[in-house]
Formats: sequence, structure tokens, C-alpha cells
Amino acid sequence: MVGFRVRGRVLPSEELVELWIVDGLVSVEPVLGAQTLCEDGWILPGLVDAHCHVGIKYGGGHEDLPGAVEQAKTERDVGALLLRDAGSPIDTRELDEYEDLPRIIRAGRHIAMPKRYIPGLAVDIEDESQLPEAVAQQARSGDGWVKLVGDWIDRSVGDLRPLWDEAILKKAIDAAHAEGARVTAHVFGEDALPGLIGAGIDCIEHGTGLTDATIEQMVEHGTALVPTLINIETFPDIAASAGKYPVYARHMRELHGRVASTIGRAHDAGVPIFAGTDAGGSIRHGRIAEEVQALERVGMTATEALGAACWDARSWLDHPGLEHGASADLLIYTADPRRGPDVLSAPDVVVIRGVPIERK
Repeated sequence: MVGFRVRGRVLPSEELVELWIVDGLVSVEPVLGAQTLCEDGWILPGLVDAHCHVGIKYGGGHEDLPGAVEQAKTERDVGALLLRDAGSPIDTRELDEYEDLPRIIRAGRHIAMPKRYIPGLAVDIEDESQLPEAVAQQARSGDGWVKLVGDWIDRSVGDLRPLWDEAILKKAIDAAHAEGARVTAHVFGEDALPGLIGAGIDCIEHGTGLTDATIEQMVEHGTALVPTLINIETFPDIAASAGKYPVYARHMRELHGRVASTIGRAHDAGVPIFAGTDAGGSIRHGRIAEEVQALERVGMTATEALGAACWDARSWLDHPGLEHGASADLLIYTADPRRGPDVLSAPDVVVIRGVPIERK
């Protein structure tokens, strides 16, 4: 029986372990004649980018299939082997046929209202009473997630405003849950958060408008947060391009200015936080290590921040790590991957489905 052997320290325990890889799976049982990949290093399950968009072209627009493959390869090469695709305008299921690409958990397409999101990316519904059915449809076409646009600029008032009535949100989220799917929402501002959290939403993306009250509400409901901190760094540029809407521009600058305090308070309160880059569109793929570093800057320890992009995120997304019988999607490092993004983004060995991958 041909297989591989790895020996090294695992996190967060730092325990020295010996594992084998056989038939694409992790095993704790020795495999005779296995080839040693690592004798003394650091072993992680594949990293998780919990908010990325395989299928949205950098700079905007729809990516074609070859472009989507290249995006997935970019993520793979930095060790991101599990991607929660938080809304894509194209069908990327063909990528599942590639044995050397990351696994993708899809949320279908964004759901918005006309002129209340980036043109061409969302399924737009004219009447919010259609929201529960639209959510059910995306739940059936996704991989257990649905993505709502919770707020966006309303040009009639010149600032961020919620898209949905709170009562219809409850029906829509219930419809997703009935399909076995969880729901997340894009939210920059303050006003949409109470209704979304109160309606039972499972996750908030960005969350820059969180207050002490809505942080407490998230803790009460067990709502997760994916803050996409490297994307929030673009808020000043967004504000600079919004000259026609000075209230909105000022609001975006304010949200950016207090983001470290906002996400830090959410962490201190016990909100479950996971790492996502928002890659696709304005953010290049392959930056999960930078997002981990950004989580440290807002108050997470190095181990907590890495867990938010690794073992904790996998558990949240119902994907195993290094357990016996799990798919062997793992990374091997010579140095401690908590030393910084230069180390974390450059694993010495990447194994997908039990096979060491050749990278560029």
C-alpha cells in the first residue's frame, strides 16, 4: 500500500504527532513503506478563506472558467484549501472535477434589489415579498449557504440603507433554514444589523457598523462574523470616489476609522470571528495570510487568528481537519506558521486529497 508519513507539531496544542496519508485520507495507523514528507516541522489542515469570490474578475465583472481555475490555483498555492465562495455570478461547479484545486463551499448568487448592489453580480428582485422564494432557490443551488445584500448606498438619500423589511427577513431566513442552508449578509453600516441578527441570520460579513448593542445581540444569537479586514482598508478609496454623495463618503471614512475598535470589541465580547479576504473584484486572491495578520492587529492572539483561518473555521464550516479518516488536505511548514504572513503564505508542502501538489 503506497502512502505518505508526516511527523511534526500541530496547532493549537503544539503536540508532536505522527500521521499517515493513505488512499487520500489521514490515518493514525502506520502504513508500511510510506514515503516521509516531513520528519520535524509544523502540520496544519488546509487554510480557509471564509469569504472569497471565485468567478468575479479582479477589477470587476464576470470571470470565465479558465480565469476561475487560475483564481483557485492562486488560493491553493498559498495554502487556502477550503473556500467559502460568498456569492459568484458564474457556475464554478466544474472546478470540482479538478483534483488539485481547493474545495469550494458555494453560496449561490448574491440577492439584492435593483440598483442596490454592484451591477451584474446579484439576483435582483423587484418586490421584497419575493425574497423568501429567492432565498430558497439559492439555497437549493448552493452548498449550504445563501448570501444577502443587507445594506448598500441608497442614492435617493445619499447614504447606506437596509434593503429589507425585518418581517420579510425572518421569513427568508426561515426558508433557507428549512432547506438546510445557513444565511449570511453583506453589511457595512449600522441600521441593517438589528433586523438581520434578530431574524436569525447565521453570519455577518464585514460588520463595520457593529455597536455595543448589536455585538451583544450577536453573542445572544450565536451569530458569526467574517470582518474581511483587508477589504475594509479600501473604504477611504471608496469614499474618495463618492463625491456626489458626501454623507455616504463621510460615513465610510468613519466606519474605516473605528474598525479596529469595532472588531476588537466583538472579539472581546465572544463573537465567533473567522478569516475571509473578500478576494475577487477589488481584492486579489491569495491574501489569506494578510487577513490573519490583520486579525492579530485588532486583538486576536497569533494562535486565535490562525485558528480563525484554519481549524476553527473548518469546524464552523463542518469540514474536518487532521482527524483520522478526514480528507488529507494539509500543509507542512519548516517554521512555525504563526511567525507572520511571509511564513504562513509559503507552505513547504501542500497536500490535496492525499497528493503533494506541484506549484509554480
